[in-house]
Amino acid sequence: MTAASASHAPSTTRILLADDHALVRRGVRLILDNEPDLQVVAEAGDGAEAIALLQGTAGQRVEVDLAILDVAMPRMTGLQAARELTRLHPDLRVLILTMHDNEQYLFEALKAGAAGYVLKSLADRDLIAACRAAMRGEPFLYPGAVSTLIRTYLDHAQAGQMPDSVLTPREEEIVKLVAEGHSSKEIADTLVISVKTVERHRANILAKLGLKDRLELTRYAIRTGLIEP
Repeated sequence: MTAASASHAPSTTRILLADDHALVRRGVRLILDNEPDLQVVAEAGDGAEAIALLQGTAGQRVEVDLAILDVAMPRMTGLQAARELTRLHPDLRVLILTMHDNEQYLFEALKAGAAGYVLKSLADRDLIAACRAAMRGEPFLYPGAVSTLIRTYLDHAQAGQMPDSVLTPREEEIVKLVAEGHSSKEIADTLVISVKTVERHRANILAKLGLKDRLELTRYAIRTGLIEP
C-alpha cells in the first residue's frame, strides 16, 4: 500500500487532475477539495504526465480512483490519455473536463471510455455531481450533451443507420456466461480460448461499459436481454 492509499479512508475518492493551465487546476482543486468525499491527490500538466504518474514512471506512483482530464493538452490530449488510462487501468473512472461544447469531442470522449463530459463553464455546478456519478458507475452528461446524443440517435434511426452495439459478439458471449455464473476457466473451455484471453475481454468489457464488477455486469446482461432475470 502506498502512502497515498494509506492516508485516505475508503470513502474518499482520490483524484488525479490533468490540465495544462495551473490556474484552472487550482480552481478545480478548490471545488473538489471542499467536499469531504473528494480529494485531489495528484496533478499533471498533460496526458503523458498523467499516465506516468499512474504507471510510476515519473519518479513516483500515485493511487487514484478517478482521473479528470482536460481535452486540449500538449504532448498528449485528454482523449488520448483517456483511451490509454482505461486500457491500462480498467477500474479507473475518467471524466473529461473541457471548455468545448463540441459534438465530436463528446462522442470521442465516450468512445475513449470516459464516464462523463463536463464543461468548465459549468464546473462549479456539475463537477461534484459528475465525480460522484462516475464513482457509482453512472454516466454524467450536461443537458446539452444529452440532447446531442438523442438527436444523433434519432438521425441514425431515420436514416436506417442505427449505431453499432457497444460490445462485439464475442464480448456479448462472455458477458452472458459471466452473468450466468461461469468462472473464467469454464468460459475459456466453452469458447476454446485461454483464461488470459477471457480475463482481457472481461477487463475491456468493464471499461467499455463503465462497470466495476460481476454484479453490475449481471444487471447489464438482464437489462439488455442477454439473460433472463
